[in-house]
Amino acid sequence: MKIISWNVNGIRAMLKKNFMEFFNEEKSDILCIQETKAGRDHIQIILPGYEQFWYSAERPGYSGTLVISKQQPNSVQYGLAIDDHDNEGRVITLEFDDFFLVNVYTPNSGGELARLDYRQVWDKAFRKFVKKLDKNKPVIICGDLNVAHTEIDLARPKQNIHNA
Repeated sequence: MKIISWNVNGIRAMLKKNFMEFFNEEKSDILCIQETKAGRDHIQIILPGYEQFWYSAERPGYSGTLVISKQQPNSVQYGLAIDDHDNEGRVITLEFDDFFLVNVYTPNSGGELARLDYRQVWDKAFRKFVKKLDKNKPVIICGDLNVAHTEIDLARPKQNIHNA
């Protein structure tokens, strides 16, 4: 099974940049997209033979996730089932026979770490959510976890030195 994860930083821009060529070339079974910044009601992607699962933020033009899957999952869950965390469209969980697939766009702590407290609460809730799934069957987590191990993992290391 081939699973691809991609933070597109806006699905409209992605669609203008040879997305269909990439999609047809890669032939993934599952494509997990983060930071769509739009929802199914704003964008139509025609992909015969694939199911699409969109989860948009309540705030227009912000965050959002999408899973495109060749195989129909047994079930789909949108969010963590926690009101404080489920208005930004950040987590889609698909259950298949042998595993759970979690597509996540983890909140950024922001400039000067303005959202660090929220991020720490979110991280604990996400960890608890994944551990609960893992009691039933293996979990594949993919997405943008908004962490950088070293400077090479950052687009602009000097500008992002006090951001997370």
